[in-house]
Amino acid sequence: MDFMNNYHPPSRFVWLIVVPLVLMVGYLGVQSSKGTVWVLSSDKKVASTNLSATVEAELAKDQLPKKDGLDVTRKEPQMNSSKKKLSNLERVEAGLGQVRAAVREAQSKNQTSNDPEYVPEGPCYWNPKAFHRSYLEMEKHFKIYVYEDGEPPVFHYSSSKGILGIEGILIHQIELSKFRTNDPEKAHVYFLPFSVFSIVSYVYVVDSHDWGPMKNTASDYIDSISRKYTYWNRSLGSDHFMLACHDWAPEISTVVPYLFKNSIRVLCNANTSERFNPSKDVTLPEIYLPQGTMKGLIGGPSPSKRSVLVFYAGGIHGYIRQVLMEHWGKNDDSDIEIHEYLPKNVSYYGMIRKTKYCICPSGYEVASPRMVEALYMGCVPVLLKDHYVAPFSDVLNWKNFAVEMTSKDIPNLKKILMSISQKRYIKMQRRGLQVRRHFVVNFPPKRYDVFHMILHSIWLRRLNIQVHDT
Repeated sequence: MDFMNNYHPPSRFVWLIVVPLVLMVGYLGVQSSKGTVWVLSSDKKVASTNLSATVEAELAKDQLPKKDGLDVTRKEPQMNSSKKKLSNLERVEAGLGQVRAAVREAQSKNQTSNDPEYVPEGPCYWNPKAFHRSYLEMEKHFKIYVYEDGEPPVFHYSSSKGILGIEGILIHQIELSKFRTNDPEKAHVYFLPFSVFSIVSYVYVVDSHDWGPMKNTASDYIDSISRKYTYWNRSLGSDHFMLACHDWAPEISTVVPYLFKNSIRVLCNANTSERFNPSKDVTLPEIYLPQGTMKGLIGGPSPSKRSVLVFYAGGIHGYIRQVLMEHWGKNDDSDIEIHEYLPKNVSYYGMIRKTKYCICPSGYEVASPRMVEALYMGCVPVLLKDHYVAPFSDVLNWKNFAVEMTSKDIPNLKKILMSISQKRYIKMQRRGLQVRRHFVVNFPPKRYDVFHMILHSIWLRRLNIQVHDT
């Protein structure tokens, strides 16, 4: 029989049915866990994201984490009850389902887990028991696969010095971490080990204003691993993460739509007006270690020995800092120390240690090491930023140990701070001392420090999706 002569094109009606079905199949590899354990997003499909105007409008909204970070009503999908052998991915997902159930139980039954080293408690956490159980489950189960492709210095390396050094420190610590697995079939997430700082340092041509070579470096890398491995295409990138502290990282990530829309972007520049999406992205605190270690950074006097109400010193770049200087830079108020440059005989860290409230303003971008410096030295941070998502805000209740302001509050800065009672201030200061362990950089990492908190934030976002074989 001549099949070609007997072939008739399908009718338009058939195509209208078949084509949407075919297109839909390509998006079923990843499904959002509706009502997830850690509710960091609305009930929309994570990897079903495309470039439609509807999705772009959704991502443009400020999707801040909910107060308790949990939804105990979530129902786990039923695993295949037949005797068919589970795939490696199905085993991974089954294990994550058990973790979700354990965290729900810790919350609903108000369970306290044993931990001789540290037990989170108090109002600086949204839900300390759920956080603790989730953290312990992470320590037991979390596995990260690091793609070995790529050569230093652009891949697997970044400078660990300067205010952007946290990028290089964490890339190095992830590579050496006990959480790393050499078996990608057992991994929960996949690390894309390119350094944006290194891309800018080694690929960008100074003063060229050309994004192309930098974006192509990221795009070519993801294209390469998507051809060599199955994991990127399986999840459309939603169980992959990048990590960067350079201000240009958000823009470079736009070159690959699924990296921008689906992947977990761990960024210092956590600005929701620039499409940072806290339901899937992670805020990386900018941390400056002048000597490359924590030496001399931790500690400060008690509240009673802090004579200055509020302090800031730094360059006047960006709108917020300009307005701050216009209103308070005259230094005609003994309670307020606002400077562009400190006198040569005045110590910057010394001023932080004698101050009650330390201004942590945005510059050209929202990230700044001042927030962490304040916590290190016992000064209550004043987060003077617009559109910023504070680090670990799905776990930490920042309002109980920091003051949050926007640019509109600058004229009333002193009034706002003076309205805080001494009792309230002391509580905030003590809670800041409690949570600063989560911002400490250790060599090697220690439990509950900034390295483990960043991994925990990634872990939470992995718990919020389900990946399926396609």
